[in-house]
Amino acid sequence: MALLPPFFLHTVAAIGVGDDPAKRTWIGTGFLFGNLIDPPPAKDQKTWRVWLITNKHVLDGLRHIYVKFNSAVDPHSKDYLVPLIARNGKAEWIGHPNASTDVAAVSVPVRFLRDEQRLFNYFKSDEHIATRKQLQDGQITEGDRVFVLGFPMGLVDRSRQYVICRGGVIGRIRDYLEGKTADFLVDATVFPGNSGGPVILCPSALAIEGTKTIKKADLIGVVKSYVPYSDLAVSSQTRKPRIMFEENSGLAAVEPVDAILETVALAEKRFKSRLAQAKHKAKKQATQSGPSTTAVPAQSAQASPLPEPAPKEENERAPGVQNAASMRRKAK
Repeated sequence: MALLPPFFLHTVAAIGVGDDPAKRTWIGTGFLFGNLIDPPPAKDQKTWRVWLITNKHVLDGLRHIYVKFNSAVDPHSKDYLVPLIARNGKAEWIGHPNASTDVAAVSVPVRFLRDEQRLFNYFKSDEHIATRKQLQDGQITEGDRVFVLGFPMGLVDRSRQYVICRGGVIGRIRDYLEGKTADFLVDATVFPGNSGGPVILCPSALAIEGTKTIKKADLIGVVKSYVPYSDLAVSSQTRKPRIMFEENSGLAAVEPVDAILETVALAEKRFKSRLAQAKHKAKKQATQSGPSTTAVPAQSAQASPLPEPAPKEENERAPGVQNAASMRRKAK
């Protein structure tokens, strides 16, 4: 009997820095999130655009990161270089518009990962999440169990990544559900490296009378940070503070799914703007080339949030996939 859908484990990826594979360090966690495109490009066919979700503070100040994906055909993994700064100097990733909301999204070339025979999956925005409204309707409250997935303290095997699952409970959420705060707390010990990892509501068939059971596991947020406990050491002679001690309180702050959706909506807006610009540029070039020159096919005019080395659109369809942008690869 499993309480955590097995494919949820394949949505998570370790995020690292360092161009030398032997000295690479793993600083955070990310997970794949598929945003349903509405209306679908093809009739009666769902389509998702896939994003890597993590924290802003994991990406801030970096020009690129490495993301590890396991192989689907052998017991090995590869580290893939993901540029964060474009040639024009602008950031390739999108952060939540609220400065205090620690959520970021990066485009993911799903077709490339499939061609590479990587083992991965993603949370679907129409199937695997619980928004604030859904948490309210489900009567979710303090004490309900959660899973936290990630790579605390950089615990990533060089040959293959295995995500660490920790259990806990919701510590405080009523203030968030009432609109008083923008995040909530879980009683689950996290450490540096957990930042950006998914928080998942644990299903339960048991409930006290008058409350609802939790029927399925859903993504409810992303780890932001642990809540520190600080204490001052005071000199017995001068009575002045000398040293500040900080410890992990065991509580973790979580950005909710709604913040992920808001960040992805902003990323989608930029994606559509770049797509329109690329189509306009291609049409203009085709017009200027004269009647004797073959026009650029429509699919070549598609843009991607990652414009290097060539702009193309990246969609994930059920059951197939659309054209994908290339991700520059660096083997482990």
